[in-house]
Amino acid sequence: MSSTSTSHSTFSSHRVYPVSPAELFSAFSQADRKRRWFVEGEGWQVDEFVVDFRPGGSERSSFRFEGGASFSNDTTYLDIVPDRRIVFAYVMATEGKPFSASLATIEFVPEGEGTRLVYSEQAAYLDSDNADAQTADRKAGWAELLEALARHLDETAG
Repeated sequence: MSSTSTSHSTFSSHRVYPVSPAELFSAFSQADRKRRWFVEGEGWQVDEFVVDFRPGGSERSSFRFEGGASFSNDTTYLDIVPDRRIVFAYVMATEGKPFSASLATIEFVPEGEGTRLVYSEQAAYLDSDNADAQTADRKAGWAELLEALARHLDETAG
């Protein structure tokens, strides 16, 4: 018997980057830049990465770690205000089976000579009754992505 439960959570994370809102926004809006920090990395195989960055547009990525199971991320962009905000919905799946659906907002807030990125997410974890563990994993995943973004910005600075 398979589970049909759904658990929910809301969380937010923030980080200050030493770049302008426009520079930080471009790391999300330019597909070649986003691919480098969002889906590439040691041990990761990128099977697909296609982006149509506009309100109503979509993003699809498919990837696997060290030849393991296939993961996918299907995103729909709902609202984009250049250099200020991105609102999107996304579904994550393993081997084609969805395991979460989320609504997320990224805000770019000027702070001193840099920018505070504020990430907020409302998530539904499918066939799961442990939102705490799922949320901890999701927050850790986004912390890793925000660190990869910081490395990407360091590499492209100057």
